[in-house]
Amino acid sequence: MPKINGNEIKPGMVLEHEGGLWAAVKANHVKPGKGGAFAQVELKNLRDGRKLNERFRSEDKIEEVRLENKDQQFLYESDGRLVFMDSETYEQIELDAELLGERRPFLQDGMTATVRYYGDEALAVTLPQKVKCRIVETEPVVKGQTAANSFKPAILDNGVRIMIPPFIGQDEEIIVHTELMEYSERA
Repeated sequence: MPKINGNEIKPGMVLEHEGGLWAAVKANHVKPGKGGAFAQVELKNLRDGRKLNERFRSEDKIEEVRLENKDQQFLYESDGRLVFMDSETYEQIELDAELLGERRPFLQDGMTATVRYYGDEALAVTLPQKVKCRIVETEPVVKGQTAANSFKPAILDNGVRIMIPPFIGQDEEIIVHTELMEYSERA
């Protein structure tokens, strides 16, 4: 595995640190008036979800880990376990539903998701950036309501509550951004 300097850490990188695998969530590079430059990095453990704030000096050497990404099709959920199938080998794997956290409701049957592997161990699941959802409950459309940036609450077909523009009504399909968990556009 390649070693990188502490000042080369960027968000999204996966590092081996203190015997665990950590993803860099935020990286803030600081150049104080006195002393050497350093990177203040927020890390998240890929195995148990713990968070850690670390300070890396530019001369520190850190192991960068390369994860393998595989596109896999979601088949079904059983007892809190998600079953995915590799579309090339048709091999099935079971993953803990907790890997998705609050984005779990956006996982739909037959959807292709990216599973990140370290060797044979699945560490993370990334959903498509945008998914189509139907609005099952919202306030009725009010004619003449043109105030900029006014949003109203809505409940989607998967049970998630989001804010939508006032011109969108019940039973309409919209595109939802899965990372931000917010309205993106009409479907």
